[in-house]
Amino acid sequence: MNSLLIQSMGFLAAAVFAMSYQIKSSRKLLFFQIAGCGIFTAQFLLMKAYTGALSLVINIVRNVLIFKSDKWKWARHKFVLAVILLAMTAITVFTWDGPVSILPFAATVATSLGYWTANAQKIRLSQLFGSPCNLMYDAIIHSWGGVLTEVMTLISILISIRRFGWKNLAA
Repeated sequence: MNSLLIQSMGFLAAAVFAMSYQIKSSRKLLFFQIAGCGIFTAQFLLMKAYTGALSLVINIVRNVLIFKSDKWKWARHKFVLAVILLAMTAITVFTWDGPVSILPFAATVATSLGYWTANAQKIRLSQLFGSPCNLMYDAIIHSWGGVLTEVMTLISILISIRRFGWKNLAA
């Protein structure tokens, strides 16, 4: 497949992620994150970056469970979080490509712990840890849309904190 088309997918996903942090609602933030993860999953598979692609699949599953947790009460159980973390561990081992594989693992674990709180403040805080891990991974695999996304994510989170106020995000 054309390298330009593959890179374009990353830039489309970057736009979706940038919008996600300008939304106060945790549910809507998760919806946009699901869409962005789906686009990046396709890009990473085309780039043969399997640890990153499968970590994004875990993120999608996690976000769908959280998104639907008002109807699926079991989805917020700590056991489900443990299964997600174990699945990410197994994926990392199965797709091991050297120390670079630790980066999507660390990002997914951090953000999963943050998202499980259903607290916009803690979600953003977990992203402030996970995003630099993803940034390094994206640079290593040459996903320039991914690099842009993580830079924009960090800037966007800081803007949202300024816009909504750190204390207002805790609710």
